[in-house]
Amino acid sequence: MNTHDPNMRPTIRQLDDAAINRIAAGEVVERPASAVKELVENAIDAGARRVTVEIADGGKTLIRVTDDGCGMTADDLPLALSRHATSKIDGTDLLNIHSFGFRGEALPSLGAVARLMIQSRAKGHDAVELSVEGGHRGSARPCALNGGTVVTLRDLFFATPARLKFLRTDRAEMQAISDTIKRLAMAEPAIGFTLRDVSGGGDRVTFRVEPEQGDLFDALRGRLSRVMGAEFAENALAIDAEREGFRLTGYAALPTYSRGTSLAQHLFVNGRPVRDKTLIGALRGAYHDFLSRDRHPAVALFVDCDPHKVDVNVHPAKSEVRFRDPGVVRGLIVTSLRHALAGAGHRASTTVADATLGAMRPEPVGPLGAAPQPHGQPRIYQMDRPSAGARQASYAAQAPAGHSAGFQPAPPHPQTGFADLGGSYSGRVVDPEPAAAEPREDVTRKPLGAARGQVHENYIIAQTETGMVIVDQHAAHERLVYEKLKRQMAENGVAAQALLIPDVIELSHDDAQRLLAVAEDLSRMGLTIEPFGNGAVAVRETPAILGEVDSTGLVKDILDELDEDGETHLVQEKIEAILSRVACHGSIRSGRVMRAEEMNALLREMEATPHSGQCNHGRPTYVELRLADIERLFGRT
Repeated sequence: MNTHDPNMRPTIRQLDDAAINRIAAGEVVERPASAVKELVENAIDAGARRVTVEIADGGKTLIRVTDDGCGMTADDLPLALSRHATSKIDGTDLLNIHSFGFRGEALPSLGAVARLMIQSRAKGHDAVELSVEGGHRGSARPCALNGGTVVTLRDLFFATPARLKFLRTDRAEMQAISDTIKRLAMAEPAIGFTLRDVSGGGDRVTFRVEPEQGDLFDALRGRLSRVMGAEFAENALAIDAEREGFRLTGYAALPTYSRGTSLAQHLFVNGRPVRDKTLIGALRGAYHDFLSRDRHPAVALFVDCDPHKVDVNVHPAKSEVRFRDPGVVRGLIVTSLRHALAGAGHRASTTVADATLGAMRPEPVGPLGAAPQPHGQPRIYQMDRPSAGARQASYAAQAPAGHSAGFQPAPPHPQTGFADLGGSYSGRVVDPEPAAAEPREDVTRKPLGAARGQVHENYIIAQTETGMVIVDQHAAHERLVYEKLKRQMAENGVAAQALLIPDVIELSHDDAQRLLAVAEDLSRMGLTIEPFGNGAVAVRETPAILGEVDSTGLVKDILDELDEDGETHLVQEKIEAILSRVACHGSIRSGRVMRAEEMNALLREMEATPHSGQCNHGRPTYVELRLADIERLFGRT
């Protein structure tokens, strides 16, 4: 409500520089992590090879950034603390930006709300320092410094104490600073970063990475393994693709290495960390067929293009961008990621096996029948690994009745062999003797090996050259059937059923136009929409596989998706959800006993089918355990 007295004319005033800088600080410096981001980006733009950040009390009392960049002279330093003074651009082309900073707001804004001191030395010049406190700038004076720049920021927001009430705990602010440094470290693998916590007079290094060597992908992989963890690097696929002037590089993790939140999604545009709706939507679209909605992929992706194709001057914090042609970028991301995931074939993440091994914790017992060993003492074993002759004699003694497995059967005895335990096995594969003239292929050399048995009528046990594989027969076959149904749909198209009486849906003029703009894409998925005049649309055909459809609800859901992501895949997702359910009901059911040839055929088909390493919800379809890990469980090290 406007409470201004209409009889009084308001006076227009020119704000002073201190007020202007404090207002700008509210946009640029939201919290200590924002200040760290601006200062470290300045260090990177200055050509630094090493950057050290020191923090006290979550950045509230001290932020110090030291770099070995080009430094500044006594003439440059006062100008750097003036509003809209920058060395990054000349102002003639605001789209041709090749640096992190370019607005010239960070340093004067920080000086307006905190106690700021800059010490700098350029090559061939004397070191100089300059202080700003609450917007009041001192004079430049000589100081001692070997080279580069040191920016010290104390008592952040002391000039605007109301802002302090919005800061979180020291620990939370320190975590935000650490996340900021890590994102910048991923963007610049050739630069070394160190983060120190000096709270209470201490000196604790919380994060450190050295400059990486090698080409683009080697350096990036090394940096990501140190920032996101070695497990990510082991389970990520290299991405390198180009389309219409855009290049996409980086790493994307396998679907079975999914996360419970989107915190492991790192997106960069021309080296700048961003949170962009187009990129996030494209990422979700690329993985939507492999992950359930409560799981999120882990990626570090870099989009590079001509600066004129993207506007980074959208927000003062420069965390948002706007592409001139977002459809090209989205298509590049979706196509590249899907191609990489298809190329991974049946591969599943190594963390699946690691989690399985972690769950297998053998009891610290001594010899069979003996009491447990005291805590901390090594386990005692009866013997080392037996010789080949001893193993053969042992196998012959343990062979089931009627199966010598190449050895002489043991004398019949009620308690000899495993014949009396046969009922507890779902299935056991015994390979027939091969013909001497027809040597057979050793299928244990295959990636998923040779089937050796089935337990609980659901899990196939296969032997490989280096270990064993446990396959969930229902989940694996479900994925195989699903991929087959998708291929058939792609080849034959989506069958549509015509409505006897078209559904007419009243919409606003803008909504109708946005919906009709994607009518051709929807028609390929079996949903035919035509204009019906005055903002209304008519739904004439719907996908036959969906059965009876609530056209009004479907159209409104599509509009909501267009609002959120700029394009829609709702109909495709609904169809694929139906195909997924059909695949589930048409797959090998849990509880079915399979013959040896069926199990091996399933393994071979998994090896030949993309995405067979995870089910339709992103869960693994098999677990691979290496022999070395299994032997370590039993102390055979």
